[in-house]
Amino acid sequence: MEELGTPTVRPSEEDQPQPEETCNAEPSVSMDELLAGAPDRETPVSLADAQLRAVVEAIVYVAEEPLTPAQIAAALAQPADRVQEALSHLIGEFEKPEHGVAIREVAGGYKMATKAEHHDAVRAFVKSLKPPLKLSLPALETLAVVAYKQPVTAPEIMEIRGVQGAGVLKTLLDRKLIAAAGRKNVIGKPILYRTTKEFLMQFGLKDLSELPTLKEFEEIRRMAFASNEPSADVLETAPAAGDSAPSPDPAAVEPETPAAEGEPGSGDE
Repeated sequence: MEELGTPTVRPSEEDQPQPEETCNAEPSVSMDELLAGAPDRETPVSLADAQLRAVVEAIVYVAEEPLTPAQIAAALAQPADRVQEALSHLIGEFEKPEHGVAIREVAGGYKMATKAEHHDAVRAFVKSLKPPLKLSLPALETLAVVAYKQPVTAPEIMEIRGVQGAGVLKTLLDRKLIAAAGRKNVIGKPILYRTTKEFLMQFGLKDLSELPTLKEFEEIRRMAFASNEPSADVLETAPAAGDSAPSPDPAAVEPETPAAEGEPGSGDE
């Protein structure tokens, strides 16, 4: 029993025992450590997915030749599977209708090109800049024979077409659409010809399996003959980067002249 007149003393809040601070607080990090970043522990250097895709896109854009994933991976010191994943993502992204270009597999690598639905507008713009390179119908026929029968010799091409084609062969060689592929082991050892990587690039083909069938080619040829337009006997191809205005095609303005067996032009290899 409390005595009268004796005040009751209660402990103040300051005197109350305080709960112990938690011991799992994160250690403080200085500003210098944040700016320096974590030390590199991985080889090759790790890039964020978004950054890697951006770099791969830029490389494919500036490259003149189709690039393989292995080439890109070696240049960036990145695993090939990461680069392939980045390429697959970019291919899907550029397939969206708001993009006018796409990344396509051409001649064993990847290259940026305009979409087919915009070809007419782009072709009209390019024509306004410089005259397009042209292939005469005889040159187109010869190129088709080489593409479907390769490797093939000049006499074999002549036998299929029924006319001499030395001038046309020289034109195709000059434009790097065909190239020598050794000599056939027969009497005279005539030169064998095959199509080139430039041929695949000019016609936008992944490989020779994408060539139209002979029936489709005959239909194209028939339509070219049937058309009444002045330019109906030529097939336009994109000019190579850095080319100056092309000179007239000798195969288109001069008659074809016979040449020695297996040799284009005047017997030069």
